Amino acid sequence: MATVVAEKEKAEGEDFLPLTVNYQEKAYAAGRIPGGYFKREGRPTEKEVLTSRLIDRPMRPLIPKDFTYATQIIVTVLSADQDNDPDVLSVTAASAALLVSDVPFDGPAAAVRVGRINGEFVCNPTRTELEKSNMDIVVAGTKEAIVMVEGSASEVPEEEMVEALLFAHVCIQEFVKFQEELVSAINIQKREIPALVEDSALSENVVSFAYERLKKAIGILSKVERREGIQAAFQETLLSLAPKFPGSEAKIVKAFGKLKKELVRELIVHEKRRIDGRGYTDIRPISGEVGFLPRTHGSALFTRGETQVAVVSTLGTTYDEQRIDSLEGELTKRFMLHYNFPPFCVGEVGTRLGPGRREIGHGALAERAILSVLPSKEKFPYTIRVVSDVLESNGSSSMATVCGATLSLMDAGVFISAPVAGIAMGLIKEEDKFVILTDILGDEDQLGDMDFKVAGTKAGITALQMDIKVKGVTKEIFSDALKQAHDARLFVLDRMNEIIQEPRAQISDFAPKIITMQVKPEKIKDVIGPSGRTIKKIIEETGVQIDIDETGRVKIASPSKKACDRALEIVAEIVQEIEVGKIYLGRVKRILDFGAIVEIAPRTDGLVHISELAPTRVRTVSDIVKEGDEILVKCISIENDGKIRLSRKEALGENIEDYRKN
Repeated sequence: MATVVAEKEKAEGEDFLPLTVNYQEKAYAAGRIPGGYFKREGRPTEKEVLTSRLIDRPMRPLIPKDFTYATQIIVTVLSADQDNDPDVLSVTAASAALLVSDVPFDGPAAAVRVGRINGEFVCNPTRTELEKSNMDIVVAGTKEAIVMVEGSASEVPEEEMVEALLFAHVCIQEFVKFQEELVSAINIQKREIPALVEDSALSENVVSFAYERLKKAIGILSKVERREGIQAAFQETLLSLAPKFPGSEAKIVKAFGKLKKELVRELIVHEKRRIDGRGYTDIRPISGEVGFLPRTHGSALFTRGETQVAVVSTLGTTYDEQRIDSLEGELTKRFMLHYNFPPFCVGEVGTRLGPGRREIGHGALAERAILSVLPSKEKFPYTIRVVSDVLESNGSSSMATVCGATLSLMDAGVFISAPVAGIAMGLIKEEDKFVILTDILGDEDQLGDMDFKVAGTKAGITALQMDIKVKGVTKEIFSDALKQAHDARLFVLDRMNEIIQEPRAQISDFAPKIITMQVKPEKIKDVIGPSGRTIKKIIEETGVQIDIDETGRVKIASPSKKACDRALEIVAEIVQEIEVGKIYLGRVKRILDFGAIVEIAPRTDGLVHISELAPTRVRTVSDIVKEGDEILVKCISIENDGKIRLSRKEALGENIEDYRKN
């Protein structure tokens, strides 16, 4: 269910679209009751936040900027089959709701997910099919153009990614056609947006007064000094023109912003120079270091121009995995990447009450970029958390996070399959001319026509995100942008290789030690013991954490390797298989008339018949052994019913001290 509501009165003083998008999943949609104590839906989950962004990004550019009525889109999942992700459908639903509302909307629009299985593209693959796919790309667009791309891939080459985008646009047409049919018989009255009557005299005065001042300020190479110069030019313009045009402060602000945009684009397109003096494909200076924090498991400082991130990796055990209550049921997550963008990184004052939507979105993008190069849980049984704190930002801190995360993971000893780097691309399009910019600044992002973030290895793309503000982005533009991003990525990877060449051979001494062993599934109950007494005793004795899954995989974790080794030794004793012909050091548990019961392993007993106690005839068992005695015995047979037959006399030639040492 998708709904749209717009206020009847314009927002006071707003000169932009005040749009809010909320996506919400109801547990009942999948026949579930929410987890936790409160048993009702609460604050938005990370999935709901990311899907809200997924809806917002293609819808926002299709609503006129001059529509300044507070508008809210709410999409609610009412029924879910748990194998088809509702996220892409929610974009199409939001578009349909906007179409039948009175909100002006340049739609219809739709979104599809693209997978590729065995070399064939698949439109809207199920979750089951996605497990076999080497890409998971969400593409949104209208009949005429693609407006948004978001997704991940397993090192897919650039030319194949272009084909995926074109395939997606063909699929989008079907969902657009359906919406056109939906509204064809409905008479919808859209709100009229009053035509803006531009004050030509004011605009001419702004251009005349501010042109040279603003052009000079834009030409300053330093971000801080450039910002101060632009602000000074604005204040001079406002002080000069406000008395001449009373009550026109807002119009002066708008005219000044328009002039700034035109000057920056003119500088780039016609003068072939960027505001910081670089060429179109130049990348800002890169530097970095690893291990700069002595107590963490892995750390990296990555700097590119005036953007800097501190990225820290922490290794944990299975108990540290994130547990997620979702429509698909209870899920766990062993890799988490969290991105923080504090206000000081852009020289601002702000109130921080937790991560915002932007931070969650950028963290998810960087997480997808890294995920495909991580070792499997079987090969590296650690939970991994990476935290990126942006210390300074002037464009593409999310891609700096990808680079910093790679360095930090390598410093932590995580043997990733290949380093991953990220780069942000921009586009300036003027009629038939277009310019693609590598490693864009914050101002170039704000004033440009496309923000295109690409992350990957030398072999191919692992994640990408694209937002387009103009129509007519062609296959040529996509191809050129991805090719330019590929060249830039290789350059960044070479610089990263100068910082650290390969993952550390060993994990940090401060990281938990994890030992993995495999036991037969039928032996799991022996390790756990009645009411968990056996496993609790091992934990109390050694201080380790023990996790056993249903396949019999046992993970023993502790900061102390000695404690891990001792716990492993105990578990090995419990699950050891008794072999016929092998000699064991046992302890006499009970004396019987016809023999003795001897414990040869934890929870494993055998019988030494009176005839097997000594080479000569034995009158009574207690003449040879007593309860509590340690003796050597040889396993002479294992019966069909599992009973173990032991012999003391066949082990008499062995030295008991040798077995005590072992």
